[in-house]
Amino acid sequence: MSHSLLRQLPSVSQLLESQTGQALMTKFGQSLTTEAVRQVINQLREQILKSENGTRPDVSPEATLDKITAFLHQTTSPTLFPVINATGVVIHTNLGRATLSPAAQQAVQKAAAGYSNLEFDVPTGKRGSRSLHAQSLLQQVTGAQAAHVVNNTASAVLLMLSALCQGREVIISRGQLVEIGGGFRVPDVMKQSGVKLVEVGTTNRTHLRDYEQAINENTAAILVAHHSNFKIVGFTTEPSLQELSRLAHQHDIPLLYDQGSGCLIDTTPFGLEAEPTVQAGVLAGCDLLAFSGDKLLGGPQAGIMVGRSDLVEACRKHPLARAVRPDKLCLAALSATLLHFLKEEALREIPVWRMISMPLETVETRAQNWLSQCQTASFSASIIDGVSTVGGGTLPGTTIPTRLLALNTERVDDFATQLRLHPARVISRIQDDQILLDPRTVLPEQDQHLIKALLQVDNPA
Repeated sequence: MSHSLLRQLPSVSQLLESQTGQALMTKFGQSLTTEAVRQVINQLREQILKSENGTRPDVSPEATLDKITAFLHQTTSPTLFPVINATGVVIHTNLGRATLSPAAQQAVQKAAAGYSNLEFDVPTGKRGSRSLHAQSLLQQVTGAQAAHVVNNTASAVLLMLSALCQGREVIISRGQLVEIGGGFRVPDVMKQSGVKLVEVGTTNRTHLRDYEQAINENTAAILVAHHSNFKIVGFTTEPSLQELSRLAHQHDIPLLYDQGSGCLIDTTPFGLEAEPTVQAGVLAGCDLLAFSGDKLLGGPQAGIMVGRSDLVEACRKHPLARAVRPDKLCLAALSATLLHFLKEEALREIPVWRMISMPLETVETRAQNWLSQCQTASFSASIIDGVSTVGGGTLPGTTIPTRLLALNTERVDDFATQLRLHPARVISRIQDDQILLDPRTVLPEQDQHLIKALLQVDNPA
């Protein structure tokens, strides 16, 4: 029986020469289409051989061409696509962290659409430097003497240690030897940069004298790493940045600061704990600071260094700087984002800050609007109290009051899966056997797409 079915398999040429095959070659190219035809035929052949006593596959030319079409669409579909973040985590690392403002999106589009002056000095007609882009804005926003941009914060820390401290000792508190997402560990980066790590103090208590006793003729710097994704509570102490700055300068060594979050705005008016700002680090006397562009700064992925001109220049001239430099799209988005802070419009224009500062009444109104549009659904829904989190390795343990649309269905896991697989790609969270959707992290223009997904998953026909 299997041999008979094998003989019915259409040939490669028969499928390619068909009207559908010709249309597929026009759309996907001859090489890709031919390879798809061969793979689908091979798959059908294997199914036939394995199905002696089971269900036989349909090997008609029409059915085979349908499989080839589906195979081509799946093969050529992008693996990176937009999703709706209804989890309530504002800076969701797994979902791409910060959402760019409209102005930043437009800046990226303009930079991508054609040629630009990325490394070209228009007035002189000579070669320019990409380092100049965003530098002036960073100086104005942070109050630092100079600035340099690389592709992420890990690169910034690696570059400043390699350029300023290689072959010498760097002092850091044991309570700051952090690990963040993706296995990034401060001790590993320090080792990779060629410096000798000198740990002082204990996990919960480090005193100024611990640093002072560790300083010797081979000390290159003191490094402070902000507790960006964890808390140490209880019997704790550590010196302030001002104290460490004075100590470092007394011994003519720089104070380096991995600030991490890129926070430029006071977080306390929004009911959040105080997050150290970049400006405060500069004022405290830190000589070089490194922070992220896509966390609380609310821009693209980038590692930003600000501080003393001589230290920034040493980093800029180091060979590693070229390996970790940002591209034109990053610089375009970063410049547009920084301009929002300079114009004091960040709360209105930057999505991360718009979400953080969103009044509970606004969240309630949106949640009620969602609920009213779900009245015809078979699942039951209600509005409940909940919390949003900032996320992204910032403000650990800090939450923002929110209102959630809670869905009750007998097939919670399956429903959540279908929401993720829907073309709208709705990412929810499951808690207490309910599907929870948080309006705070859903962009307003996505509301109708979310509702459509809910109703279509509920009624798949």
